[in-house]
Amino acid sequence: MLEPSTDKIRDWGNSVMQLVADYFGELRDRRVYRHMSSQEIRDRLDVALPIKGMHFDELLRVFRETVIPFSRQNAHPRMFGYVQSPGAPLAALGDLLASTLNANLTVWRSAPAPVELERLTINWIRQILGFNAEAGGLFVSGGSMANLAAIAAARQAKDSSSGCLRMYASSETHFSIAKAAALLGIGRQNVRHVAVDEHFRIRVDDLVSQITADLEAGCFPFCVVANAGTVNTGAIDPLAEIREVANRFQLWMHVDGSYGALAVLAKSARELFAGIEQADSIALDPHKWLYLPVDVGCVIYRVPEIARAAFAHEAEYTRIIGEKADEAFAFWDYGPELSRRFRALNVWMLLKGVGLESLSEAIESNLACARYFESMVRASDDFEMIAPVELSIFCFRHVPMQLQSESLQAIDAFNERLLIALQRDGSSYLSNATLGGRFALRGCVLNYRTTLRDMEILLDDLRRVARSLPTSA
Repeated sequence: MLEPSTDKIRDWGNSVMQLVADYFGELRDRRVYRHMSSQEIRDRLDVALPIKGMHFDELLRVFRETVIPFSRQNAHPRMFGYVQSPGAPLAALGDLLASTLNANLTVWRSAPAPVELERLTINWIRQILGFNAEAGGLFVSGGSMANLAAIAAARQAKDSSSGCLRMYASSETHFSIAKAAALLGIGRQNVRHVAVDEHFRIRVDDLVSQITADLEAGCFPFCVVANAGTVNTGAIDPLAEIREVANRFQLWMHVDGSYGALAVLAKSARELFAGIEQADSIALDPHKWLYLPVDVGCVIYRVPEIARAAFAHEAEYTRIIGEKADEAFAFWDYGPELSRRFRALNVWMLLKGVGLESLSEAIESNLACARYFESMVRASDDFEMIAPVELSIFCFRHVPMQLQSESLQAIDAFNERLLIALQRDGSSYLSNATLGGRFALRGCVLNYRTTLRDMEILLDDLRRVARSLPTSA
């Protein structure tokens, strides 16, 4: 029914809240992942086009018995694959409230209080990062969209009709940067990949060399992308040095901090981000290290009016009349989206309901778990680190005694088989990375539920699963 009674809505809500509470309460008892096939899931679903509506209890039963068990449990404390936030219960309720109001944050007049709430939370994030008081931005779907918006602003600020545009990013930079260049007409081929050092940070000498060579060739360098936490290893580029290079060559400096930037809240990591506040733009994901559900990305511009020049479009059907300056504000002037959901409510509820002190402690705990895992690996005789731990990503591999005299290719192949077997086992979940041409097991701690004991269980799981595998294919 499209319009249930108030009592019916209350009954539905009680049933949903019980399911939510049960789900979060039972997380540690679940497997992170259950090996399955597409056909198995389809067989559990009624695929016929529905003519008559299903009772709400039946809808919940399908969710409980099919959707939950046949999903990867991203909130599990040993879900170490990718850069995956667990989502917080408080924010799950925020999603419900945002969908209830169904505000569309296009312009102030469309959603006055939600727009003010977004402007407020953007200002809080600006302060967390140390940006100037004039900086501003907006929430978008994720880091990829934030990178796209920032590069569009960079092109607007630095575009030239003479020569091909060139932008620079390390070889460890997320693929969304090259994708943004393609979508914006800059071209993937005009994203110059700069070499990295032994810590997988951009080499400033190679950056300068490539910019100089492009200038001599008649090209137009316009943007350099720095990483504040790469997705492979968590590496943080030397931000202050890159700012100096950007100033020297008059480039826009964009920071992709989608994964790592909010770790600036952790006292032990704060110095790693020195210079981040000098960027012209930054992409970050509250749906990562603010533990929010997807999709909440964010872009901050040091000079928002440059972004407005890139995105504003005058049309009679969007013309705002009869409003003062503040009330004439339009988010569509600062990003690519027109319709926008009330993403800010989750951010506001978490920051206001939890507070920076508790968030800082949770991030510190995540960093400590990754460092503890690194110490266990370095103390073992059957595991080895492939990259140093900078934030909460750890890259390593298993080299049991019987493989230690084998070729590097044989060790890579064994670890690839081990990764698949571990994922199917379901007790812990890792992803993978290729570093220096070598296959690596890769994990990321991004869950406030994860403990040091979970890191020990991960090593135990790997050894247990490895014993069931042949050492050669």
